[in-house]
Amino acid sequence: MIQFQNEHFTVFESQLYKTISVVVKTKDCIIVVDPNLLPLEVEEIRQRVNKIKGNLPIYVIYTHSDWDHLIGSGAFLDSTVIASHLFNTVDQHHIIEQIKQFDDKYYLDRNYPISFPQVDIPISRERHTAKIGGTTLTFYQAPGHTNDGIFTVIEPLGIFIAGDYLSDIEFPFIYDSSFHYDLTLQKVDTILRNHKINYLIPGHGHIAKNLEEIRKRKEESKRYIQQVRDAINENVDCSHLISHYPYWRELSFSHEENIALMKRELNNQKKK
Repeated sequence: MIQFQNEHFTVFESQLYKTISVVVKTKDCIIVVDPNLLPLEVEEIRQRVNKIKGNLPIYVIYTHSDWDHLIGSGAFLDSTVIASHLFNTVDQHHIIEQIKQFDDKYYLDRNYPISFPQVDIPISRERHTAKIGGTTLTFYQAPGHTNDGIFTVIEPLGIFIAGDYLSDIEFPFIYDSSFHYDLTLQKVDTILRNHKINYLIPGHGHIAKNLEEIRKRKEESKRYIQQVRDAINENVDCSHLISHYPYWRELSFSHEENIALMKRELNNQKKK
């Protein structure tokens, strides 16, 4: 479904996991972010692009390499791909298998090939800037959730693409490092200082339209990580930390994974 739309961009929300895709039109280009998830949803995104693109070039930004964010890549083989320089270093075969297993589980067929996108413009620097006519894309390295995450700011529209950070329905899912995650959250303030942000778009959940909400989500993420660490150090249960999230029953496994990861990190610190 369409979660939000104005004259410049459309936010698509999948029926699964409230996963977000974005289509932005500027006078210079079409920008697609993380096309996903069900076959008809990807088809709707592609149809939207076809309707508005005219002769404009298409750029697809992948915020990170989780399978659910790149499952629609085969529908955009005519695009220029932008992602982290680490994006193509992941186990591509494993991610393709995750997509195929998902489709097989639900008997899903797609009218495009299942493929892992190959990066045309790798983002390897902090505050990497790409200009497409009057459109400016500024990228920040965003490890923590995965090691190949990126933040993107689209100007002059003031759109902050956060990937799997700053969600209003998920606590931090940490597959890379909680310490990297902390550093990535610190960049939110830098972005808000350096850019005029009008919209935050997370990878799952709902967009934020004001700075107060963006800062609130950042502080909630920071607090969750610190509270889990405190609970580990004090050897107390911290299952209650996710009880206020709307889908906590499904999210409890990710919470347990976070605890296990942070226990390893803290133990490694003690050994040093």
